[in-house]
This record gives sequence, structure tokens and C-alpha cells, in this order.
Amino acid sequence: MKLAEAKEKYIQTWGTFATNWGINRTMAQVHALLLASEKPLSTDEVMEQLEISRGNANMNLRALMDWGIVRKEFVKGDRKEYFVAEKDVWYLFKQITKERRKREIEPVISFLEELKNIEDKDSSEAKEFIKLMEDFSSVTGKINNIMDLAIKSDDHWLVGKITNLLK
Repeated sequence: MKLAEAKEKYIQTWGTFATNWGINRTMAQVHALLLASEKPLSTDEVMEQLEISRGNANMNLRALMDWGIVRKEFVKGDRKEYFVAEKDVWYLFKQITKERRKREIEPVISFLEELKNIEDKDSSEAKEFIKLMEDFSSVTGKINNIMDLAIKSDDHWLVGKITNLLK
């Protein structure tokens, strides 16, 4: 397989995988394109290579910057905006984990806490409901703690902890 073919396959497949994880396909493809590029790319280059509209390119580049995994880079003598992806894979993992926790886990924790605060707590049905919400809260809290450990750890520490958990 030639490099150009491998890069194209990577970009397309990464976009497909992302949809399975609840991430916009085009956003993942833009990120994959920037990761695979040896130089910063302009919006025009992203549009051309992925065959997407300017609005779609701009929206996804901004979203990737919001996630903290893409940044603008200025090219001397050129007025265009250029973009580059953070290429440290461990940093990417931690940053994506941080954003997913903020967007997905923390709202669930708040929602479950709200649901446990019902007024008529004395019936057996209410007690069963509260217990169910507490069980969900417990699991969600543990997931949150694991994500927090991943975010705060260095790569060697976490690999060791995961290895110990798997034994």
C-alpha cells in the first residue's frame, strides 16, 4: 500500500470509527487529516482534501480547537489561518477523556442526583427507585474516578495500574 492510499484509508476509517463513539464523522476526519499531515493545513486545504464545504470545515476546526486538540498556527507571509493537530497521543487521550467526561459523565451525575431527591420517599416503589438511582450513581461515579485518574496520570503510571487491574 502506498502512503497516500494508507493516509486516505486512515482518514476514512477513523471517521467511521468515530461515529461508533458518538463523535461527528467529519470532525474525526478533519482531525485525522491534520494528524497525518506533516505541515499545518489551511481551511482551503482541509476543504479540498476532504471534499467538504467551508462551513463544515470551519465548524469542525473550531470544535477541535474547543476540545484542545487542534490549534491555529500562523505561517509567515501568509494571511490565511493554518491548523495543526496535537500529535502527542497520550496528551490526545487525556484531552479527549477530559472533554468526554465533561460532556457525558458529569451531566449524568448531576441528573442522577436530581432524580434521587424525590418528595414522597416512603413508599416501597420510591425506595426501589432511589436505590436504582444510587446504583447508577455509584457506577457513574466510579467511571468518573477512573477517567479522572487517566486525565491526571502520566502514561507509565496508568499503564501499570491497568496492567494490575487486568491481572
